[in-house]
Amino acid sequence: MAGIRLTPEEPEMPVGTPPRPQLPPFVAAAGGGGGGLEMASDDERSIAADSWSVRSEYGSTLDDDQRYADAAEVLAASASSANFPSAASDYCSDKDDQDPGDVEGSMLGLQSYWDASYLEDLANFQEHGHTGEIWFGADVMDTVAVWTKSLCNIIEGKIPSGQDNIKSEVNENLFSNYPVLDVGTGNGLLLQALAKQGFTDLTGTDYSKGAVELARNLAARDGFSSINFLVDDVLETKLDRKFKIITDKGTLDAIGLHPDGRAKRMVYWESVSNLVEPGGIVVITSCNHTKDELLHEVEDFTKRKFGKENVDEGARDASEIFRYIDHVRTYPTIMFGGIEGSQVCTVAFQRV
Repeated sequence: MAGIRLTPEEPEMPVGTPPRPQLPPFVAAAGGGGGGLEMASDDERSIAADSWSVRSEYGSTLDDDQRYADAAEVLAASASSANFPSAASDYCSDKDDQDPGDVEGSMLGLQSYWDASYLEDLANFQEHGHTGEIWFGADVMDTVAVWTKSLCNIIEGKIPSGQDNIKSEVNENLFSNYPVLDVGTGNGLLLQALAKQGFTDLTGTDYSKGAVELARNLAARDGFSSINFLVDDVLETKLDRKFKIITDKGTLDAIGLHPDGRAKRMVYWESVSNLVEPGGIVVITSCNHTKDELLHEVEDFTKRKFGKENVDEGARDASEIFRYIDHVRTYPTIMFGGIEGSQVCTVAFQRV
């Protein structure tokens, strides 16, 4: 169900270890200026990544209270300013054209928050072997890995889309060499789960150097040193190859929490559309958007790319960029307001 954020799953900590500080509430970013609003750079309104305090005996721990206060101050100051710096993008936020599926901005949408967070995780790993957070939990991560493997039958045209193929058998010879990219890989554990399913050409990227260093250390420790980890921002990617499969577990959510999240999400889809091979698949796992909201976002991206007047019923096939193929149907569901939904969704799109 959109807007519900799951608590990350934590491995057991050593006896006597104080609990990891909980993430603070979302910091709402108010819109400013007039109708058109250009994206602000993170340099102008990010939190200082070196805001640290030593709070425990087991390693450096972020001063979350200070980070929250810094985030609130910086976001409020930037929102009240009409002189946002421009970004190299054809997309811009529009205060008067907000999508009802948009979520409020938060410090979790800023790179400096994740830089500091992963430096903390790296310090804890180096001192205690702590893996770090598993966003959406280990069960969801393993489900995504198994289900992604099942989608290879769709790539090969062996099973039509629209079926729940999570338990279907797949010939490993068909997919083992598929190039796979995990954007916003964090600690890289999803790629380890995919390696266990038989994938061998695996690349993980993250804009946080601390995340990439942590992922490399964890992969080496766990026997997956062949996984390739690179520092790269999907919104300004420097990658010069294409991939058969692209996975995203929470990255689009984080991008959407930036004060210019809506515009940045459009840049995201532009970048991903250039990184995935024709016929390849993109697997998005989200807790901030429902399946239908993701479908709407892809349709909105297509309209912005080709122009609304060209995306009509007669020209839809010619102007299609991504085609919905399936979603995970096995997550637990809840009832809210008479509507049934799940706290997390995983949706697959095929590059046309």
